Amino acid sequence: MNPLLLEAELPAYADIRPEHVTPALDEVLDAADAALERAVGPGVAADYDAMAAVLDTAVERLRYVWGQVGFLQSVADTPELRAAHAHNLPRVIDFYTRLGADERLYAKYQAIAASPEAAGLSAARRKALADALRDFVLGGADLRGAARARFAAIQDRAGALSQQFGDHVLDATDAFEWFVDAERLAGVPEDVVQAARASAASASAESAGGTGCRLTLQHPCYGPVMQFAHDRTLREQLYRAQSTRASEFGPPALDNTGLIAELLALRQEEAALLGLPSYAHLSLVPKMAKSPDEVLHFLRDLARRARPHAQLELAELQAFAAAELGLPTLQPWDRAFASERLKQSRYAFNSTEVKAYFTAPRVIEGLFDLIETLLGVAIREDQASRWHDSARFYRVYRGSQAVAAFYLDMHARPGKGSGAWMDDARQRWLRPGGRLQLPVAHLVCNFAPPVGD
Repeated sequence: MNPLLLEAELPAYADIRPEHVTPALDEVLDAADAALERAVGPGVAADYDAMAAVLDTAVERLRYVWGQVGFLQSVADTPELRAAHAHNLPRVIDFYTRLGADERLYAKYQAIAASPEAAGLSAARRKALADALRDFVLGGADLRGAARARFAAIQDRAGALSQQFGDHVLDATDAFEWFVDAERLAGVPEDVVQAARASAASASAESAGGTGCRLTLQHPCYGPVMQFAHDRTLREQLYRAQSTRASEFGPPALDNTGLIAELLALRQEEAALLGLPSYAHLSLVPKMAKSPDEVLHFLRDLARRARPHAQLELAELQAFAAAELGLPTLQPWDRAFASERLKQSRYAFNSTEVKAYFTAPRVIEGLFDLIETLLGVAIREDQASRWHDSARFYRVYRGSQAVAAFYLDMHARPGKGSGAWMDDARQRWLRPGGRLQLPVAHLVCNFAPPVGD
């Protein structure tokens, strides 16, 4: 059994392998193509429920399967999984491009909107229908001939470039390592130093790694070093390495410069094909702001209000750094360090001492207690197939009724994208036939793992 094709409430993450991807996509793409052809045919009425029963169920299954593949690549990347993802990405983009620009399907949705029954739809369904019609326009459904073909080509190329961009950043982050003596980490919290020592020992055991302490660009290492390390030269070198990842200053194979230029050009061309002045105008079509000028006015007004306070704080920081730290010119790699020292001097506040009272179990328990109190729900850990042993799974209850679920992946590691984000494994959906599909989310962070893990 292909774990990607299991008809189950939750993904079988622990069982998914790169070799499962293409066979699963073969099946769900064929099914989605067949559903599209059936939906636009005479056998399916221009009716909201009839269309959903045929097309939406097949497209949701494709989204569910492909979503598992994309998510795993973002949290547990391997060369084999990346190759499987890259092989199937053009196929998925092609389907969604054809789906969004299908004239026959667009005509059916227009017929639904124009029918007398449309007035009787719920507010949520009317909004979904309006959004669908809008998305057909944005998907190129009104384009013809060469313009339509070029629009499809842009989607394919832009999707590939976006994936390459992310892969380059991940690879550049994972590739960086710098071995230093422990003495150079004076001021850095002891748990971070211990983790760097353990990382160096592990690297030495696996290859011709260095000794001492191994520094990386993963935030659990990078952040504390920039915040606490007394060695200014070390901070500068680490800052420059982080700021120039996947750029012309690194390996040519990971340089994103050309990708950025091409993506910008493609986005401008896409907007022009749709009759819009810029990609900014295109991006705002489904959003609250009505124009780029409105966004710029908001940002500039916000900057005008915030700038005096920011300038005052910066001047105070510069004065402190010059007088107390011997830093007459405050550089970007000095700011986190100087800010921490200023807090200690002015408020007797030490981040290292404070964090001992905010262990991960205590913080998570407090967060869940707050959510339960505010929202009237209960959060309970449960068992589920996971992509990494440190990931956790929880269900959300209202009374005795489960209403949602989520995964929590807290810790940074090689092969995992940086930053923090939320996405969904499944959306809440009252499926055709009346069954309520509960939402399942991924909550991803990049905190330091416990020392020794």
